[in-house]
Amino acid sequence: MAAALTKIRFRDVQIEMAHGAGGKASRRLVEGLFAPILFGPTIEPLADAAHIEVNGTRLAITTDSFVVKPLRFPGGSIGELAVNGTVNDLAVSGARAQALVVTYVLEAGLSTETLETEVRAMAKAASAAGVVIAGGDTKVVENGKADGMYITTAGIGAPIPGLALSPAAVHPGDKVLLSGPIGDHGIAILLARGDLEIEADLCSDTRSVLPLVEAMAEVAAPGLRWMRDPTRGGVATSLNELARDCGFAVILSEDAVPIRDTVRGACEILGLDPLHIANEGQFLAVVSPEHADAALRALRAASGGDQAAIIGEIREQPSATVLGLTGYGGTRVIDMLVGDPLPRIC
Repeated sequence: MAAALTKIRFRDVQIEMAHGAGGKASRRLVEGLFAPILFGPTIEPLADAAHIEVNGTRLAITTDSFVVKPLRFPGGSIGELAVNGTVNDLAVSGARAQALVVTYVLEAGLSTETLETEVRAMAKAASAAGVVIAGGDTKVVENGKADGMYITTAGIGAPIPGLALSPAAVHPGDKVLLSGPIGDHGIAILLARGDLEIEADLCSDTRSVLPLVEAMAEVAAPGLRWMRDPTRGGVATSLNELARDCGFAVILSEDAVPIRDTVRGACEILGLDPLHIANEGQFLAVVSPEHADAALRALRAASGGDQAAIIGEIREQPSATVLGLTGYGGTRVIDMLVGDPLPRIC
């Protein structure tokens, strides 16, 4: 009865593709409809995983769904992506993944060979990430209803000692770190779909970021304030969520953001901002100024972190805003993703 009487702020007449793109429409749906009904009025800022206590034991839990098309793409596949995406959501919440459960939604007509390939990809990715796949479920829908296969996961993890991550912990003067080049996954998917008449040697960045997070936590745990993996909606959306949740400004040095020439060129052709393109193997971190250099050195020394960079800092003003500074001395407001400019990519 209480849920039925809960007042919601969501006023969109119907669900559109934009509601799943990770930008403003997604946030409007989650905060305006799901959160007030399911979580109540005291919900904390939304994160990639929830930390709960069960009989005195602290745990982290997350869930995700994967609807990528094509199922296989340069650098990965839906099965690998499902494992890495779940492990990463736990990692950036400050937890090591311990076990996953998986649900397959299969389309009638899907070849057994394709299914076996993705099940093996999941097993290989889970082994590499050090996580157990403990159970699951299978459903089959009519031909033409599921793009071949959808995968939903739920993951449970153990908190990494010494980490206490929250937007409330962020302070002016803190530094913003990025683990590596952005946009590889989103543009690799576009190329694999044939949506761009460009030939390029570009692979998705899908991977587990847990080793990078652990390397950074080992030397800078007391100074780690907040982390997020910028998947749907990209770096711009993640930083806007941070700015809104902490109430401060994020000042981004755009020339410091690592972006491959192929990604930059494709975005210019399509009229897209690389900061809005999804990533599947990178993460953002806010670190106190006294720990920032040590955190950066740890990331660059870890496998796959050689292009990590400090890309910005937290300031008091303008409040709840992300500003980009260019190498020419100009500034611009960097907003969240609006609409759904890309096909489903995660």
